Amino acid sequence: MNDAEQLEHLNETMQIAGLSPRNVVLPAERQLIVNNIRLHLLEWGPPDAPPIVFMHGGNLNAHTWDLTCVVLSDRYRCIAVDMRGHGDSEWAADVDYSFPTMEADLKGVIDALELHMPVVVGMSYGGLVSIKFAGDHSAEMSGLVIVDTGPDIRTHGAEEIREFTQNDQIMDSVEDFVNRAIRFNSRRRPELLRRSLLHNLRMLPSGRWTWKWDWRRLHDYDLKVLGEQMAVLWQSVVLIACPTLIVRGEYSNVFLPEDAEKLSAALPGSKLEVVANSGHTVQGDNVSGLLDVLEPFVSGAFAAWTP
Repeated sequence: MNDAEQLEHLNETMQIAGLSPRNVVLPAERQLIVNNIRLHLLEWGPPDAPPIVFMHGGNLNAHTWDLTCVVLSDRYRCIAVDMRGHGDSEWAADVDYSFPTMEADLKGVIDALELHMPVVVGMSYGGLVSIKFAGDHSAEMSGLVIVDTGPDIRTHGAEEIREFTQNDQIMDSVEDFVNRAIRFNSRRRPELLRRSLLHNLRMLPSGRWTWKWDWRRLHDYDLKVLGEQMAVLWQSVVLIACPTLIVRGEYSNVFLPEDAEKLSAALPGSKLEVVANSGHTVQGDNVSGLLDVLEPFVSGAFAAWTP
């Protein structure tokens, strides 16, 4: 999409979501070399405003946060990261997408941009990376937002995601991917999903289409291995000392009510919110509902922030 098409898409999705930001603008794009890998970032808002760093879920990309960031960008500096092996960031030559390595990337971005006391927002896989980061760096954060994820794994939901990502990785057209994505998540609107998917697809020399993310990382969805990695994250949870918001999608089959309550109980003083009419991808299913719980939390977290 060119800039005009992207802006048209943003305005249309804002209207459908019932959002009326002061100014709908496209993000600035940046490239950083962090830990010997090139990372692509999207950035909105004043450079001297309180910073929020957004981490997307596995096999998604930074544009999943577009609407959220546009709404917040009149008050905050919003940075959405294409994690390694995703979006327009570089693939890892050694196929290392472990939590410690992704955490080091997040730390590298924050340090390179000299972000002072950011709020970190992470969804799904990005949320797990954010938990690891907060366990090690709470003193350097104003707050943490964990969106529909936690250290306990739900086999049924994870199996559905694995099936969706592993099957039909190459298809004849963007429309084929749209139809398949609608079958996977019927809450999304086809006319909007097509343009959103263009941020996550690339055309092959053959003229067919495939995902941008590194297909070699599919071993991350080995449920036994993933379960072992996630269990270790409880060690990070107990070290988190910054204000924390836990968000669950009402219909999520990945992060169940008991999972959210267990995580909240392990984080004294944390706040747990459920966003109605949303599944696992809360920011895509009901961005207005997400903002209803995110905005007051962020405002409170930054109450004492100074540049």
